[in-house]
Amino acid sequence: MEDILLSPVVTAYVDPSCPFAWITARWLTEVARMRPIILRFEVMSLAVINEHRDLEPWYREFNDRAWGPARVCVAAAAQHGPAALARLYPALGRRIHDEGDKNFDRIVPAALAEAGLPADLADAAHRSDLDPQMRASTSRAQQLVGEDLGTPTVTVDDVAFFGPVLTSIPRGDEAVRVFDGVRLLAACRAFSELKRARADDLSFA
Repeated sequence: MEDILLSPVVTAYVDPSCPFAWITARWLTEVARMRPIILRFEVMSLAVINEHRDLEPWYREFNDRAWGPARVCVAAAAQHGPAALARLYPALGRRIHDEGDKNFDRIVPAALAEAGLPADLADAAHRSDLDPQMRASTSRAQQLVGEDLGTPTVTVDDVAFFGPVLTSIPRGDEAVRVFDGVRLLAACRAFSELKRARADDLSFA
């Protein structure tokens, strides 16, 4: 019981369509396997962030398609609580990213079934009335790290940061070392940015 009370609360703001958010979420899940943390998920919508931006045609299409899965996640959390989203998001992520399936009409019902959620939640993909809730959760995340930043955004108790942007999933002790390092650096009020060019392709293994 004492370990639970002392465990940091880690919230990952994610979009189910974002591959970088998926890698970060998998890393945090690995940290949770190695160390007591309370891991939660909230929606930070790429479609909302990029709604009025001038984008390359391929990225505009990507963002337009991202509304659906994010709305389903918002509906699941609103109707069935945070634990439902914690089950649904990985079920979506495995299909979209690990398996490379972009047919949302197929994967959303399958992910809902795996998460033990009602099949009619799939209808939420086309419900624009859910967008105010999605905008609100996205705005909360942006207020933590800045409006020019996006997903993944992570909070550890009262420390918030964008990223880390990873090309593969740290495992075992390395996952914990990265967690401790990111948390320490983000807690420094003077810290703003640390970045380098990506040299590797994305790996979800």
